[in-house]
Amino acid sequence: MSSLVLGLVSIVASYTFVVPAIGLVLGILALKREPASRTMAIWGIVLNAVMLGGAVLVGLAAAAFGLAMLPFAFIG
Repeated sequence: MSSLVLGLVSIVASYTFVVPAIGLVLGILALKREPASRTMAIWGIVLNAVMLGGAVLVGLAAAAFGLAMLPFAFIG
């Protein structure tokens, strides 16, 4: 349940690295512990994995943009 909640929070609260990573770990642990809430754990894992992947892509894009603009930082 907490993995699903953290997945939903990470959608609303913008891109972060910490919240989806914690939610992903909690979702994997919930799959092993509670077979009754398997569907919620799977949805939590999917949401957190998508948000973590999105955060990584946004971070890489920002780093690439920053490196591309670095030569222009010293003009002026």
